[in-house]
Amino acid sequence: RLAVQRSVGPFVPFSLLAGRLRRCAARPWGLRRAAMEEPAAKRAKTAAEEDEAVEFEEDAPADDAPRIDRDVGFALEDTTMNVSQLEEGRILAPCGDGGLQHFLATARADCGVRSGRYVFEARLVEPPTAAEEPDAKLAKATAKSPRHLRIGVTSSSTHFLGDSMDSICFDTGGSLVFNKKRTTVGKAFGLQTVVAVVINLDIASPHANTISLFQDGRRVCRPQKLPESLIGKVLYPTINFRGVAVEYNFGSERLAPLPFQCRALQDASAKDVEVKPPAIKEGSTPEVLFPVCLPDEGTFDWLDVFLKENPHYQELSDRALLRWAESSGIAKHKAESRTSNDRPEMSFTISSVDRASVRNALLALAPSQKRNYVVMEVRGNLVKEDRKAQLQRWPGHDFKRVAAVMMSDPPPEFRRAVHAALLQEKQAASDKEFRTRKAEEKKQRDMELRAKKVERDRKRILKKQRKAAEEARRKIAIDNKKREAAARGEEYDPAEDPEMKARVAQESEEEPMELEDQEPPEEDPPAVQLTSEEQKVLFMKHAVPDLTPYNLNTSFAKYSLPTEEEGFDSVRYDWANSDQCRATLSAWVTEKRNTTKVEDIEPGDWFRGRWKEWQRTLSSWHATQKQFKALQSKHAAEKAKRAAAAKAKATREKAEAMRREKLEAEKKAKAAERGDAEGDAIVEGDAEMPDAAQGEAAETTPSTSQGDPAATEPVEEELREPGNHDFDFMDVYGSSDVADIGGGEPLFSRFAFEDWSMLALRAELTLLAHSFKRDVQDEGRLGMHVDHLGFYYTKYFKKPWNLKFFGVESATELLWLIRDTIVLSKRGKLVCAQVPDDIESFGIFAMLTEEARRERVRRVDMGDKSAKLCIKEHGMHAGVAHAVSAVPAKAPGLTPLQPKGPPPKPSAVGTALLMVPTKPKTAPPMGGASLIRPNLGATALRPTMRR
Repeated sequence: RLAVQRSVGPFVPFSLLAGRLRRCAARPWGLRRAAMEEPAAKRAKTAAEEDEAVEFEEDAPADDAPRIDRDVGFALEDTTMNVSQLEEGRILAPCGDGGLQHFLATARADCGVRSGRYVFEARLVEPPTAAEEPDAKLAKATAKSPRHLRIGVTSSSTHFLGDSMDSICFDTGGSLVFNKKRTTVGKAFGLQTVVAVVINLDIASPHANTISLFQDGRRVCRPQKLPESLIGKVLYPTINFRGVAVEYNFGSERLAPLPFQCRALQDASAKDVEVKPPAIKEGSTPEVLFPVCLPDEGTFDWLDVFLKENPHYQELSDRALLRWAESSGIAKHKAESRTSNDRPEMSFTISSVDRASVRNALLALAPSQKRNYVVMEVRGNLVKEDRKAQLQRWPGHDFKRVAAVMMSDPPPEFRRAVHAALLQEKQAASDKEFRTRKAEEKKQRDMELRAKKVERDRKRILKKQRKAAEEARRKIAIDNKKREAAARGEEYDPAEDPEMKARVAQESEEEPMELEDQEPPEEDPPAVQLTSEEQKVLFMKHAVPDLTPYNLNTSFAKYSLPTEEEGFDSVRYDWANSDQCRATLSAWVTEKRNTTKVEDIEPGDWFRGRWKEWQRTLSSWHATQKQFKALQSKHAAEKAKRAAAAKAKATREKAEAMRREKLEAEKKAKAAERGDAEGDAIVEGDAEMPDAAQGEAAETTPSTSQGDPAATEPVEEELREPGNHDFDFMDVYGSSDVADIGGGEPLFSRFAFEDWSMLALRAELTLLAHSFKRDVQDEGRLGMHVDHLGFYYTKYFKKPWNLKFFGVESATELLWLIRDTIVLSKRGKLVCAQVPDDIESFGIFAMLTEEARRERVRRVDMGDKSAKLCIKEHGMHAGVAHAVSAVPAKAPGLTPLQPKGPPPKPSAVGTALLMVPTKPKTAPPMGGASLIRPNLGATALRPTMRR
């Protein structure tokens, strides 16, 4: 009952409470509890209603202290550039042109409260009048609220309320906002509502160091305690608004009376407030500062230090615009990373911001406002043409145009700031590593404690089981002894039994409990110090560069120092004198010329002509090698054919000799059987055989001269092997024609795939090195840097730069393979060609490649495995693949080795020449005449097939 009555407030009939209690009792406990809890807004509303009846503040006592002698308001330098001040009605109006209506308009008073209690008021007086854009619906959906107001105090130079620990405020939703955290304290308010903020810094008040909000003279919330970060500091009234115009009041005449007497800020005592003097004194001319710094050499670090020391300067840069948009609550459409500080990407859903119309609107609006500006354009302030274009925006009679040059070694105070930032980053990294290590140690310690606890619980269970078993055995032993004593007629007392006493004493002894590991005391992260090398650092290295590589590479050659002749009222040198700055810039540009890429370089006519000539030469060399290989194959086939014929002839002669020997042996054996006389008669009879009989014998005994192809074959000429027989010993540089060094053999006859790849690489990089110097048209560039070799290779040859094809990891390793053609300079790692650009023939590349091939073969034969090339043939180099594809399928005068159609059938003579005699499976009978015939099942050799 008390809970429900407290939630719904007093003056509620109990009958209603009883009905609500019955309904809550019928629900589960979670629903009953949710029903008893009221929303935060309703509780705040109830608290506000209670606060209306009781006022916490008292009337301000009379004070005769001197008052401030100037009007409190908003200085122009303390407002954003989209704020217009209407002095007649003390109204702050937003600018709604060029997309500025999407950004928060901020204004900070020029009078801050140090002590005492004071009030200031504001009223939302009109709706936005910005013109609707094509993406107005998207802009309204993206913005947090079409009408937005924050009113509060800030302690530093920041203008945005609630985003940091330096400010606190109330917003239109009735929330208190501090460090991006919202707490609902009252109801929302809108147009024509007068809101008043009371700042109580009076230490004698019971509500000291508080801030309160009133709407139309009624208290909205209890006094809210100020955070510790704001106590003891000077607090400046600040207003942030969007989509509305704001009427402010610092005077004693209230727009809405308060329930107590409170002094207005305009009526403040001089001792209680701090009044800022105007940044631009009456009659003085505002200044436009153009910082001239080298990229990534303290440019924006210097700007941050300068703005911290001179908060009345307004930064004009894309970086400031991006920060303003993020503080205004404009959500990003894509989470893109920044590529530069000078020109960060405007990745927002609102088209007017994406198309840079806000930048143009600000540049057009800035000259009409009497402020001090810092125009931070890293690239533009270094280029003479861009400086002149910027100066035209700022009329000389309204602004003092100053160029500040920061080059060479920075001053000691800047170095100290850089070293402090380096130490802070190093300490943050050390603290993170320390916390990570401590978390890992705690995790390991917890795992060990859990393991010990499991082991301890296991031991306890085992001990309990052993104790129960021992107790059971002891009881059994006692019962047995009682029965034995009863059998003897005696009484048994376990307390007097020594054995039982020992058992009881053993059971009573408990194992000592293991003490839990104590948590180690908390340690503070160790303090780090800068090393001697880090103390020599002059500029911070940031993750985001000042310029994109493309902008830097295409513009650094135009960098120059500003002069008064360009239109500047003064040119000052803050870090060094003009001569030192000029020398620093010259050395920096020279270094960049040899270390940066030329993004807009294009191949010239000289390269295109030489490249076509090289392609034709390479194609002809491939064709020449193929012709020579074909001649070698033809010679090998003819040589094999003659060897086979000679072998067949020798086999045939050997078979004939064996047949004759066998016939003679048979004759002698028959003669021996019939006796010597009879044998002689037979011999004489054979000699006197008539002509007819001799004819028959001639028919049975074939003549060796008839039917013998070898006897009728003409004598063949000696077969001469094509090529140079002294190839391995000849000087590679001794021949003027690499296509024929003797015997029709080219110098590159033994080139394999990897040799052709290295040949093409030598020629291509030599052409690239010479063409770069011709096409860059910059005498200051001594050559191209080795790190950019792949970029220029792709730019010139229109094919990818693949280091893995050559089996290397870097361009330096690749150039080491062709160090006879391309070398690196000792300073700067510039690519230098060893071969001049006025050579008449490309034969020098073939000579260098052949010499390298011989050296590689020699080293491999000696067991040096590191001499082998790791070129991947399946990923054919583009230059080699192009040259191979350019070779015709049939070179002039070259007969293909593989005939079209099926292979021809061998002739009888050819078959006989290729027959090889085989040993018979069974021995011939000793009594009859038999001949060893060739194996008729043998097949002829097929013609040599080209691979």
